[in-house]
Amino acid sequence: MTEKPRCGWVPLNKPTYVKYHDEEWGVPVHDDQKMFEFLVLESFQAGLSWEIVLNKRENFRAAFDQFDFKKVALFDEDKVQELLQDKGIVRNQLKIRAAINNAQRYLEIIDEFGSFCKYFWGFTGGKPMVNHFKTLDDIPASTSLSDTIAKDLKKRGLKFMGTTVVYAHMQAVGMVNDHIEECYRFSEV
Repeated sequence: MTEKPRCGWVPLNKPTYVKYHDEEWGVPVHDDQKMFEFLVLESFQAGLSWEIVLNKRENFRAAFDQFDFKKVALFDEDKVQELLQDKGIVRNQLKIRAAINNAQRYLEIIDEFGSFCKYFWGFTGGKPMVNHFKTLDDIPASTSLSDTIAKDLKKRGLKFMGTTVVYAHMQAVGMVNDHIEECYRFSEV
């Protein structure tokens, strides 16, 4: 049987990666809790490989109350110290504190816009942008739009949301379709 053509960043010998690519990456997200999950995971990935975070995803879900941003916003110092001892997640104090801060800012954005997704998707008029990249080398690490969104998130007090993290988030939640054209998922998402 011939393997389906996929984006070149997907190691076919790693089922977790294949599943993530085939079922989630680039699929438009319009659910605030799912959006928050990706936001937290992307911020923890900063400076690390996505594989590390992806392999710890279930542990992150448990540690961060299934990414319930209302609960995460209430995490206190005791919870921070507990998370710093959790070997199942990335134990970076700045990133843990940023996730809590970001949950609090997330709620403020929801208060202002009705939902975080409405705010975030507002940058593209609610529609995904479809790129037509031929190779992985064509895909940028950031764009002028990710610069704009990162600046706005920073202005609103979110942390670990630089332009590269924001662009990776845009890709993950389907704001941009960066599947290469020959990938079978390109036309599906």
